[in-house]
Amino acid sequence: MNANHPTVTIDVILDRHSAKEVLTAILHSILFHRLFGTVKPQTFEVFDVTMPGVSDPEMEQLVTEKVDIFWKGIESGANKRGQMIVTFSEKKAKKSWFQVYVGEEEVPWEQWIVNAEMRQPKSEDQQEFNANLASTLLKALNVMLTHTSSERGRTAVPLITNATGISPFPIKIAVKVGGVELG
Repeated sequence: MNANHPTVTIDVILDRHSAKEVLTAILHSILFHRLFGTVKPQTFEVFDVTMPGVSDPEMEQLVTEKVDIFWKGIESGANKRGQMIVTFSEKKAKKSWFQVYVGEEEVPWEQWIVNAEMRQPKSEDQQEFNANLASTLLKALNVMLTHTSSERGRTAVPLITNATGISPFPIKIAVKVGGVELG
């Protein structure tokens, strides 16, 4: 992969009760800030933090599938750490040795890495855990807003040459648990 594209990292510590809800909200928020088609917004309320999302059946299905794969990977193994990696790419002409066109390739222009760790707080610590998670979500939103509005975040976006659909760029969400890619 090209190391010249920006990579944004979000670290979050989750518990069993809120993991799916939190990961869904984070992924939707990333997509909300990086989809360039006509986006029908929705919101997610997680621990009194309102996070933006995308109301699109295809995106909702993609996010749900990947969160479920992550959850099953965490639940089935001993490893309680994983990543969800959102990669935005552009399609470029792929050329062979003599500059002969041989098809298209996807070249990443930005990557978002959500590092997630599962913990189970003691019942007396649950309120403090939830408050820390709410603070983490606010920080994650701040990171998203700061990056997407920054010079580096704006210049990372390639020219939009195809304005059909909700995203003119290919989107891939990879799920890793214990360093192994799932799904």
